[in-house]
Amino acid sequence: MDTLTLDRYLKKYADLIISIGVNVQPGQDVIIYAAIDQQKLAHFVLDAAYQKGATQVQIEWNDQYLTHELIKHSDPDKLSIVPTSTTIRAKEIADKHTARISIISEDPDALGDLNQNDVANYSKALAYAKKPVMDATMNNDLSWVVVAASSPKWAHKVFPDVNLSEAVDQLWNKIFEFNRITLENDPVVAWQQHIKKLSTKAAWLNQENFKEIHFTSNQTDLTVGLAQDHVWEGADSFDKSGNYFTANLPTEEVFTAPDYRNIHGVVKATKPLSYGGVLINDIELTFVDGQVTKSTASSGEDVLQHLIQSDDGAKSLGEVSLVPNPSPISQSGIIFYNTLIDENASNHLALGAAYPFNINNGTQMSDEQRQNKGENLSIIHVDFMMGSADMNVVGIKYDGTITPIFENGDWI
Repeated sequence: MDTLTLDRYLKKYADLIISIGVNVQPGQDVIIYAAIDQQKLAHFVLDAAYQKGATQVQIEWNDQYLTHELIKHSDPDKLSIVPTSTTIRAKEIADKHTARISIISEDPDALGDLNQNDVANYSKALAYAKKPVMDATMNNDLSWVVVAASSPKWAHKVFPDVNLSEAVDQLWNKIFEFNRITLENDPVVAWQQHIKKLSTKAAWLNQENFKEIHFTSNQTDLTVGLAQDHVWEGADSFDKSGNYFTANLPTEEVFTAPDYRNIHGVVKATKPLSYGGVLINDIELTFVDGQVTKSTASSGEDVLQHLIQSDDGAKSLGEVSLVPNPSPISQSGIIFYNTLIDENASNHLALGAAYPFNINNGTQMSDEQRQNKGENLSIIHVDFMMGSADMNVVGIKYDGTITPIFENGDWI
């Protein structure tokens, strides 16, 4: 891809991130999280934010090499000690309701050669340190969006059979395609239409008010109870100021909160999970009374076990999501080793915390009140993919009535 074409698409992508993603308002502060090799996109996003009237736009750069070397050379007992400045910064962002833009481009295997106990302990400590901003984000106190960007190591993982330059271009092409940058003259209008379609699906599910969702396939037989007064959401959400935003670009899902006390059966992941720079393959979980009682993986199992032991809530689910198998991402036939993209090719579940907005008035409730409704609490929220072309999904109402939702991986 020549430089002029790439820049043209990146500018359209940046406009989409600002207009449909966080929907920046005049006078709003913005923070962009980006890897050090994503300077061009980050600067385009920064420019687009100022054009929309943002007051202050900051960029927080990250470097996987720095993280790798920190874990490699640190005393394992000290990996759980995170600088207090991290928590102070997280609280400042949360208190100011700063719009958050996360540009994801990490190498899925970056930390795979390290001691996995050390990786897990570091990830857990960092999650606790950043809890103020995680809580504000999950409560939709602020607008936020997660987007993808092509990088050499990630692209080479996805497209190993071509040279590095071509791999980077191919990954950019897919990111632009899934975000309607190259397929439509006006991506913003295309996204408005897509959001409306997903909202229609969510409205139907809310009208049905199912008690449980039952997933069956060749690998999965799982019943997931739904939280009392649960709310299904599509692509768009609203922040505390009442401004809409779209938390994931791309997105193909509608999702809600499970009842963490009512989950039974076995589920097997259909795609790898990249977590903390480690790939976890072939996850299989057994649930009894809402809790994971058995967990296995063909690789990365140590990280999976640590993840599930993060706290009591990590042993249950905080999200159940429906994604049709015919979605563009699924039909590409590509595994992207990246949750943002892979989860939008497949029905998925999330270990850990539920979003407060996934129950009526949940953002106004205490943690205890939300738990009484069935919402899970945890320091983590980690999605894993479990949908497939042979998956059937039915909804079970409170009177026992069964209503088909998916047949052979698609909406009825």
